[in-house]
Amino acid sequence: MSDFRSGFVAIVGRPNTGKSTLVNALVGSKIAITSHHPNTTRHAIRGIINNANFQAVLVDTPGVHKPRTLLGHHLNKVVNENLDSVDVIMMCLPANEATGAGDQFIAAEIAKHPRAKKFALITKTDTVNKKSLADRLMTINELAVGFTWDEIIPVSAVIHDQIELLEKIIGDTLPAGPAFYPEDQKSDQGIETLICELIREAAMRDALQELPHSIMVTIDEMAEREPNGTRPFYDIHATIHVERDSQTGIILGHQGQRLKDIGMRARKDIERELGARIFLGLHIKVSKEWQRDPKLLERLGFSDKKH
Repeated sequence: MSDFRSGFVAIVGRPNTGKSTLVNALVGSKIAITSHHPNTTRHAIRGIINNANFQAVLVDTPGVHKPRTLLGHHLNKVVNENLDSVDVIMMCLPANEATGAGDQFIAAEIAKHPRAKKFALITKTDTVNKKSLADRLMTINELAVGFTWDEIIPVSAVIHDQIELLEKIIGDTLPAGPAFYPEDQKSDQGIETLICELIREAAMRDALQELPHSIMVTIDEMAEREPNGTRPFYDIHATIHVERDSQTGIILGHQGQRLKDIGMRARKDIERELGARIFLGLHIKVSKEWQRDPKLLERLGFSDKKH
């Protein structure tokens, strides 16, 4: 086992550049929720690649952006703290978007961490033709001011193109060391956190405009019923928090139909991840301006004291 490798890999990029989809593809399981809405990821979620020769701990960071709320400041802080001790930094740059000021800002942050290997990942390659991809690749080296990319790799997590190659390169790059987690573990986030995220993903699916950023989910109660059959059965009660009274009606929908749809979608995903049957009870609460309220943020799990 002396040639076994292990280490930490940070995945960074602007919001909505394919980071969470990439983590799920590399890990082979739904670790991070995905959405077409920017800033879906709010925690540094650790997904774990377990290979016969290496273990890579992936840190899926929130997208770096100009913060407008206390939550936004917290998300940027999470990113900076997780760059401090990683072995590899992978920056996601969509094939179908031009380089912007946000990319330049992130690249400048990457340059402050000389110890880490630096990969540029051209994501969403399935959305462009070969000429557009070639043109995009020509722009990538311009971002590397004060450092050189160790690897530039085009990938598509959606169609799983070059994911195996990326996994091999990650393994070859990591330093020698022991595994940090049991080989059957795919994430270090607690099951209640994953359940909250799956409910939030279901609630965001059809949400419009500002509502996705106003949604937060907490577990009120989770208990296992007495065994009755081969699969366990859990009763889960959760609260969907919104910021304004007007948003309650949006989540409820006509005669409560949207809330029912959210519950059905979330229950299906949760049952798959738990390998169990569940009863899911959802209710809505207005937590006014929670993104700007330090006490509410702390209660909802975004306390800087934890970092």
